[in-house]
Amino acid sequence: MRGKLVRPTTALLPVALAVTLGGLALPQPAHAAAGPALAVDTTAGRHAISPYVYGMNFADEALARDIRLPIHRYGGNHTTRYNFRHDITNRAADWYFENLPNDNADPASLPKGSETDKFVAQDKATGAETIMTVPMLGWVAKDRTRSCSFSVAKYGPQQSTDPWWPDCGNGKKADGTPITTNDPLDTSVAVGPQYATDFVNHLKSQFGSAANGGVEFYNLDNEPDLWHSTHRDVRKEGLGYDELRERTYAYAAAIKAADPGAKTLGPVGWGLNSIHFSGLDQDTCSRTGCWGNPPDRAAHGGKELGPWYLEQMRAYEQEHGTRILDYFDIHIYPQQTGVHHKEAGDAATQERRLRSTRQLWDPTYVDESWINKPVRMIPRMRELVDQHYPGTKIAMTEYSWGAYGHLNGALTQADILGIFGREGLDMANLWTAPEADEPVAHAFRIYRNYDGSGGAFGETSVKATSADQGKLAIYAAERSADKALTMVVVNKTSDELTSPVALTGVSAGTAQVYRYSGANLDGIVRQADQAVGATGFTATFPANSITHIVLPHGDGNGGDTEAPTAPGRPVAGAVTSDSVALSWAPSADDVGVTGYDVHRAEGTGTVKLGSATGTSFTATGLTADTSYTFVVTARDAAGNVSTASPGLTVKTAPSTTPTAGCTVTYATNTWPGGFTANITVTNTGTTPIDGWKLAFDFPTAGQKLGQGWSATWKQDGATVTAQSMSWNGRLAPGASTGIGFNGSWTGSNPAPTGFTLNGSTCALG
Repeated sequence: MRGKLVRPTTALLPVALAVTLGGLALPQPAHAAAGPALAVDTTAGRHAISPYVYGMNFADEALARDIRLPIHRYGGNHTTRYNFRHDITNRAADWYFENLPNDNADPASLPKGSETDKFVAQDKATGAETIMTVPMLGWVAKDRTRSCSFSVAKYGPQQSTDPWWPDCGNGKKADGTPITTNDPLDTSVAVGPQYATDFVNHLKSQFGSAANGGVEFYNLDNEPDLWHSTHRDVRKEGLGYDELRERTYAYAAAIKAADPGAKTLGPVGWGLNSIHFSGLDQDTCSRTGCWGNPPDRAAHGGKELGPWYLEQMRAYEQEHGTRILDYFDIHIYPQQTGVHHKEAGDAATQERRLRSTRQLWDPTYVDESWINKPVRMIPRMRELVDQHYPGTKIAMTEYSWGAYGHLNGALTQADILGIFGREGLDMANLWTAPEADEPVAHAFRIYRNYDGSGGAFGETSVKATSADQGKLAIYAAERSADKALTMVVVNKTSDELTSPVALTGVSAGTAQVYRYSGANLDGIVRQADQAVGATGFTATFPANSITHIVLPHGDGNGGDTEAPTAPGRPVAGAVTSDSVALSWAPSADDVGVTGYDVHRAEGTGTVKLGSATGTSFTATGLTADTSYTFVVTARDAAGNVSTASPGLTVKTAPSTTPTAGCTVTYATNTWPGGFTANITVTNTGTTPIDGWKLAFDFPTAGQKLGQGWSATWKQDGATVTAQSMSWNGRLAPGASTGIGFNGSWTGSNPAPTGFTLNGSTCALG
């Protein structure tokens, strides 16, 4: 049966694993190539993985049960005008702007028994949380009568009509000119925030409040920055900054008033441009080419929509004492040619699909599309909320890399789910759910039900690295129920690759191995067990495969699974500009402790700085005049790791030494009214730079900073500054980093000449 675990007999097992254990090298397949080195350190990078990153849109009940779907979204363009009272949607530009009533055996009982009632009931039956979309456009479908916005009989011949209902057109004349004189009342009725109140109250009446098992999450509509396109039959103009804020205030407040325990997600934008531009600017600039100086943004101090929106939500909480935005939600669909397609495409497209997942995290990956710059979507969103509305979580309630029915799609999806957990995303929902027997569904099973009996990837991410993630990607996590180490390895190449897997913080033992590959597209196959030495193992990963390795905790150590108690809060000793001396009280059961690990907080997780056998450690390589938070964990001989100690926050001393020498190169791509600048900063000195701030002045008053990347950018008058990020702040002697920004200009656009780094003048390269 498709979708179930398949365990072959020993005689049929492929030669797929080779081990080096106790000095004895076992035979390896002659055709396996050397792969990149892999490493997992269970004592470093520890942070919780949100279960909500494994979400979907519109999954059927059988698949939801099989993968124990944690969160399920009712969303999409058609939900923008969903009328819960009459159980009908308008399909907008997706399908000829038609009102289509949902199948309902007892319409007289509505709103009870509606499609959304059934959706929530399924979620309760399968144990999933619900994300319900609340219309915020101001229009919903008017009744259960099938109708459409652009009747041919009423508005004349059109470019395209519904093949099953020829009177319904696409709203464009034969020459492609949009019809703008249609009557919204043909299909829709105006509603306000009271509609949101009534909808939430109905769901509460059927399923209880959010605090009592009812619907907990509400999307603030769907992609409102595209309303002028997807719902142009009732919305002619793009949604601007101010209107988005006012609608969010009104509708989110209505949801919170109706159910105080509910969580809201907004602005539910369609992609990267939803951070840069309002719907009004997207509408205007798509017609006039004003991307370098969008007028709606200019009217709001030149601030991009994303940070402005978050600041407005923070301002509401400060004024009213109520948080009305819980998740910053932006969708993402890869823009690279052929990637977001149903079909896998040719070999070049499949390779591009696998590479393109780097846009989720990698600062060195320049998006291979019209975007043509680093996207870093998850870190970008995290930095935005940390800077503009701390405490807000981040979500992508729609995403898809396509190719659901192909192994290439499964490899990509497995990579994406690993990235979501490693990077600390709070919520994600695949658009839409795959069929239960499609390869992409098996990618979810690898993480949620690899053995057909509920076996799952761990809930605490730990540090996992690959010398070449483009060939072999590795993700690792500790499972809370049994402390097992779980590892997922994705071979993205057409070669079998043999790689060493170095392990830190675990014990020798025997690991279980499960794999999904072209050898059996019908399901995940249990492989021969893997012997694991005290420092790791070597394995061969078949071409185009996903491997899940499960190392039980404490195996080979007498079954010891009890972790030490946490050590005491660290105390600071000597503090310099680049170091902090730390000491701490030992764990209460220090007799069994073999060492302590010191970690520095970073983002949603931690970075291990080093280890000590005693109770003191000096953290070095820090940035001057910067606050750091340190925690300590204890470990024993069986590899058990304690919970973290209470944290200590300490600020390093100001720098007393001059900054090392530097060189800056500045290159632009200029067009009328706008430009892109790419800057390379190089440390030409003999000492490392730990944390940098680049500054320069624009030569003319007409030059303005727009959106930047790989640094925190600001403009004050003519002066522009770029502050390093956590991942590119350290520049060793001779090292370089690339940063850049988009800008606008009037008059002329000369290059700056006076660059300084941490106050010291840089030479021009």
